[in-house]
Amino acid sequence: MVASEAAPWAKTGGLADVLGSLPEALDHLGHRVTVVLPRYRGVVVPTGQVIARTVTVGTLVHRLWCHVSQVSERRRVIFVDAPELFDRDGYYMTHGQDFPDNAERFAVLSTAALDIAEATFSAEPIDIVHAHDWQAGVVPVLLRSQPLRWPRLARAGTVLTIHNLLFQGLFPHEVVPRLGLGWEWFTVDRGEFWGQFSFLKAGITAADYVTTVSPAYARETLRPEFGYGFEGVLASRGGRYTGILNGIDTRTWDPASDEWLPARYDATSLAGKTACKRALLEHYRLPVGDDALRRPLVGMVSRLARQKGLDLVEAASAVLVALDATWVFLGSGEPRYEQLLRGLAERHPARVGVRIGFDESLAHLVEAGADIFLMPSIFEPCGLNQMYSLRYGTVPVVHGVGGLDDTIRPYTARARRANGFKFREATGEALLRTMRQAVRLYENRPVWESLMRQGMTEDHSWETSAKEYVKVYRRARHDAHNPGAA
Repeated sequence: MVASEAAPWAKTGGLADVLGSLPEALDHLGHRVTVVLPRYRGVVVPTGQVIARTVTVGTLVHRLWCHVSQVSERRRVIFVDAPELFDRDGYYMTHGQDFPDNAERFAVLSTAALDIAEATFSAEPIDIVHAHDWQAGVVPVLLRSQPLRWPRLARAGTVLTIHNLLFQGLFPHEVVPRLGLGWEWFTVDRGEFWGQFSFLKAGITAADYVTTVSPAYARETLRPEFGYGFEGVLASRGGRYTGILNGIDTRTWDPASDEWLPARYDATSLAGKTACKRALLEHYRLPVGDDALRRPLVGMVSRLARQKGLDLVEAASAVLVALDATWVFLGSGEPRYEQLLRGLAERHPARVGVRIGFDESLAHLVEAGADIFLMPSIFEPCGLNQMYSLRYGTVPVVHGVGGLDDTIRPYTARARRANGFKFREATGEALLRTMRQAVRLYENRPVWESLMRQGMTEDHSWETSAKEYVKVYRRARHDAHNPGAA
């Protein structure tokens, strides 16, 4: 696997969580997995073998070091250590601007990953090369265009996973020859996108199979409103494009054993959740009397950006805060949304608490202490917090898109196995209507607790998702070994 992030070493979002959990789940299923990622500034590399390499990418030559760390009997992580490329203040940008040499940086990562696989793992067959997001998009391109350079990988199946189609890896067309690619890759049916070269589009057209992180998002990206111009190229892949829902780390996110909680609980004994609710209110310096504990506590942990539905919150905010509920927010992002939340807290200090920034322990406490978790995302490829919430007995209210649509089954009086609330229209009115429904139902404790327990007993572990990836890997390997069947 080749990626720009992997937890716990480098993380800005869900990509890192996948690269931290999926390889481990594949390991548990008996597969051998190697993850290759950059060594960014501040990353402490586990002890292991260090291999010096000279990597050539088109007209570029870089001297670098590969730190090979064996994290289990079947799982390795390799850190590509090229200080002039990765020892920077930021992974992709600084002061809000992309690094101008990002094409070079991640082409070197991709080439180094293929070089080290070809040179050092001769005792092991390599069945699959799995690239993640635009940063590794040229991996299948390189294998397709230069098969003689990596003969041991020539018959490996290739898979590309899109974690968020919004990020497409667009660069001026001049990068094509600099990366050692022929101009045949700068065509509308390969990597050209409105006069620029797209790492992601090139990878989509070159890979044997393309996946994304939920079935609903796969369907949505075939439509113009979610495809960002890529709907046609994705549709052209037909049955070779599929969605596999991400899983969650059920060891880290488990209310029965979570070390960050003041009390623990599970679906058979919910008493500890009240202690967590009290602790959460106290942390935000909100009232903790009987009235406060009786009313529902709504939590939101999010990057503060338009994608996450903050415009919907703003549109309905005056009426939302008038509901018989208390609100806590945790996150950071665009200044206008930070100011929106700060303003709500200033005007309603007894009902709204805000923490700007991110705090892992507080994120766990919000999941445990809240009664309702709000995710009004405009689009959401997969989403993890709704699955954390289900596990913690915190009933999600979501906009029915992407992975939110796949995981949340809305409550109705006749619904069976409902586990949350869902609205379809991306409007403040729809959000408000659904929040009113949730706040009203909270008073019906038997029904509410049935919602809680339904979510807490569902399986959203990575084991289920990993088995779906194995199915794709087997198809990709079969096609690579049987070209006539492809």
